[in-house]
Amino acid sequence: MTGPLELVTGLFLTALVGTLLEGVRRRNVSAVVNALVALGAGVLPFVLELVVPSVFGWTISFDPSLPLWIVIAGFGHSLGMLGLYEAVWWWDHLTHTISAGLVATALYAAVVVTPHSNPIPVGPAWVGVTTVWLVLLVGVFWELLESLARAVAERYSVEPLLVQYGPLDTTLDLFFDLLGAVVVVAADLRLFVPFASRHEQATEWVLHATVTFLLGGLVLLAVVARVWLDGSGPHDEQG
Repeated sequence: MTGPLELVTGLFLTALVGTLLEGVRRRNVSAVVNALVALGAGVLPFVLELVVPSVFGWTISFDPSLPLWIVIAGFGHSLGMLGLYEAVWWWDHLTHTISAGLVATALYAAVVVTPHSNPIPVGPAWVGVTTVWLVLLVGVFWELLESLARAVAERYSVEPLLVQYGPLDTTLDLFFDLLGAVVVVAADLRLFVPFASRHEQATEWVLHATVTFLLGGLVLLAVVARVWLDGSGPHDEQG
């Protein structure tokens, strides 16, 4: 049965298709790629609900607010890539807060339901602080990725898929990432806790894998950025 959240999600998916077509019309590669990624992420929960039971025999169902939140965040970012980031000064702050809120809600649920059979204290304060720090970790990873993407685009004179406007922009992005996380923790938003509770072992594995990926990714991005920047200077001077 299709409820109101599913209908609203469908409307936003349709709007995302519109941003995709507009990006194609403008020949804006970054807008097209971002719209495609947002569409893929938005329909992924529905695809998993159909594929996983038939292929693996596992019962899986997501809260209908998950795909809605994904497509809202993706739509806002796609509009930004079409010009709102430059035209509206607060648009980037809004999209970062919404996206960080989504990430924080998922991480909050994972931290809440992770089995507590370990010596680490797991009181409410620990859960909140851990969630905020994990969101900050995601934010730093993303900002490093944006910096590297911008450096690559500038070196090869192509349009960057990820846009960064300098150190102040990075600082503000991280601030609004933290704002989104703090709002989720302060509101004790347990939107995805029921889903995580039904898949506790998988949730714990995904949480640990995510932290490992982020830490390893940060080290890798930092090394690549350092090597790239050290190697690009002499190359540019010779060119």
